[in-house]
Amino acid sequence: MSATMRAVTAPNPGGPDALRIVERPRPVPGEGQVLVRVEAAGINRPDVMQREGRYPPPPGASDVLGLELAGTVEALGPGAGRYRPGDRVMALVHSGAYAEWAVVDEAVALPVPDGVSAVEAGGIPETYFTVWSNVFERARLRAGETLLIHGGASGIGTTAILLAKAFGARVLVTAGSPEKCAACRDLGADAAIDYRREDFVARARAETDGRGPDVILDMVGGPYIARNLDAVAVDGRIAQIAFQQGSRAEVDFQPLLMKRVSLTGSTLRARPVAMKAQLADALAEHVLPLLREGRARPPIDSVFPLERVAEAHARMDASLHVGKIVLSMSGTEGGSR
Repeated sequence: MSATMRAVTAPNPGGPDALRIVERPRPVPGEGQVLVRVEAAGINRPDVMQREGRYPPPPGASDVLGLELAGTVEALGPGAGRYRPGDRVMALVHSGAYAEWAVVDEAVALPVPDGVSAVEAGGIPETYFTVWSNVFERARLRAGETLLIHGGASGIGTTAILLAKAFGARVLVTAGSPEKCAACRDLGADAAIDYRREDFVARARAETDGRGPDVILDMVGGPYIARNLDAVAVDGRIAQIAFQQGSRAEVDFQPLLMKRVSLTGSTLRARPVAMKAQLADALAEHVLPLLREGRARPPIDSVFPLERVAEAHARMDASLHVGKIVLSMSGTEGGSR
């Protein structure tokens, strides 16, 4: 087992060319942790924000980028015993996934189901934890209700489509091109709204016989904050998970009162391990069975070897992807859509 490893950092904020592949000491698992030989790591918007200097890792966490990974357990830290060396796992991490080795809190690791590839598993934790927490727990989506997903072709969006449909909801999405709208429908969305050509509020109402969607999942923010209040149904719920177009907006909150709307928001990275462990338990109960059946597996947009991490980030920056962009530590790469 090598004492060093390759890892990706962004020592100076900037674009994809700010990323650097560096040599670092192989990490050592602490209390309740396991050492994982990383096979694949998903790329997410928070990674881009960290690269740009807008989303630093939590205090004490590694400056190595990456929030999710899949790989093989190689060693156990003190007090760890849920997994054994050789077990395949996928996990959330505070940081450190873009590396050949990573330490993982075993309480937030999940076993990789048979038949799920390392690349697929590497693209599961961040988006599945986020969607389960915000759509199913905080916004309480139920079978028979309608969910509107902004950014339906993103990693979060495609995950939300798959899980909402698996649990009996009707799904509307917004996306930025006819091609992305078609991809969302192929994944199971009941209707896809090209936000560059259509008014999503009017279309969402038309698709719900004038009621509006029961739940809205929004990562856009900015002008969408007020428009979501106009679109959502009476007794509806809005889950805000990011602000890609800004966190400030001029909003008339009268619809919040008149419609009895619940507005919730959350982030995942800084939440305590114990809270993430509860989410892991919920996914183990409700989502892992779907994955074992071959359902609700993440659509993989493209796979890049670690050496081409800048290209992977450039693809995300350009919003060219549908589904997950994944780094492969083995050097295996795949095409893009």
